[in-house]
Amino acid sequence: MSAFSLVDGVLHAESVSLELIAKKFGTPCYVYSRAAIESAYREYEAACAGRNALVCYAVKANSNLAVLNLLARMGAGFDIVSAGELARVTAAGGSPEKILFSGVGKTETEMRQGLAAGILCFNVESEAELERLNSVALSMGKQAPISLRVNPDVDAQTHPYISTGLKENKFGVAYDDAPRLYRKAAGLPGLRVTGIDFHIGSQLTQIAPFEAALDKILEFVDMLDATGLPLQHFDLGGGLGIRYSDETPPAISQYLNSLFARLGSRRQRVLLEPGRSIVGNAGILLTRIEYLKTGGDRNFAIVDAAMNDLMRPALYEAWHDVVPVAPRDGVERSYDVVGPVCESGDWLARNRRLSVASGDLLAVLSAGAYGMSMSSNYNSRPRAAEVMVDGEKVHLARARETVDDLYSAERIMP
Repeated sequence: MSAFSLVDGVLHAESVSLELIAKKFGTPCYVYSRAAIESAYREYEAACAGRNALVCYAVKANSNLAVLNLLARMGAGFDIVSAGELARVTAAGGSPEKILFSGVGKTETEMRQGLAAGILCFNVESEAELERLNSVALSMGKQAPISLRVNPDVDAQTHPYISTGLKENKFGVAYDDAPRLYRKAAGLPGLRVTGIDFHIGSQLTQIAPFEAALDKILEFVDMLDATGLPLQHFDLGGGLGIRYSDETPPAISQYLNSLFARLGSRRQRVLLEPGRSIVGNAGILLTRIEYLKTGGDRNFAIVDAAMNDLMRPALYEAWHDVVPVAPRDGVERSYDVVGPVCESGDWLARNRRLSVASGDLLAVLSAGAYGMSMSSNYNSRPRAAEVMVDGEKVHLARARETVDDLYSAERIMP
């Protein structure tokens, strides 16, 4: 059975009706399939069989503790970008020695926390960060394991907001500057150079950009090795896309087999940072139609979910398929699916052919990645509940926020 499918005319998550979930937990609500998450992770494991490799799930994609704990129990490592994500991973049972710390703006406090925890590696993204991390490590009597995130200046052929490997992007160090920075890092007593990292973007649906980036990185690594700076690991990043509409991304095995073929018999450990490809199609956003507003140039299905719940459409003009939980016969109309937030950009989908009525439930598909993790309280809206379905069982992974929760940390001036 697929993660989300129609059973007796009603959309189910595994073996549980989404109507039942809406009745029990309310809407809007994120619903995740345990089986789908496990299946995607196992695809990575299978593709890595026989290699010294570690799959480090990108926490930013979906940081719910239930998701992190599930992956930790399967042996995953984790790619983090903040002290908050470090705390989440360890609270969920993740091993610090399997944590990569990425990100362009690590604070001194975050460096100290990562060093104290004993993480696997810091992915350093600037010369200034290199110097700060060296000072912090020396003040703690430690050596920080590091790789440099080298920017290969490869066009990822994805949305410009999620392209990270071009020279005009804020991420990583310039390819031409990397040799000097590696020599500098090797001479700093508070650092231990262990690897190299690259990550060219997100939602990539072609293998060619990955291959082009890896070819440049391997050329660079061979040059380092020849100058007496051998590396212990390659971090190949993440970014493999999923199907939202009509995309045809390569299978996980196809993507990795292509990269592993380029690595050949190299001895270094391989680290990977997948996020979206593990959780993206494992989740949906469940929402209810409050009103149908028809006439004029457009028809609107006004739902109880909004841009604060799912930011991707407003931010990237991203496509998410939207389907009725209980499809009805009848005349279809073209609707914009919009929320109650007071912004014209508050939409989840545009120009969708639907046969629906007020009160119907809709499922916004492929919402497991960058959905809840990017949500906010704009318009003082409590964030949605999250549930994990496991066969016939439903686990409340995050209770719905209350209005009281929204201002519990605020104080009125005397």
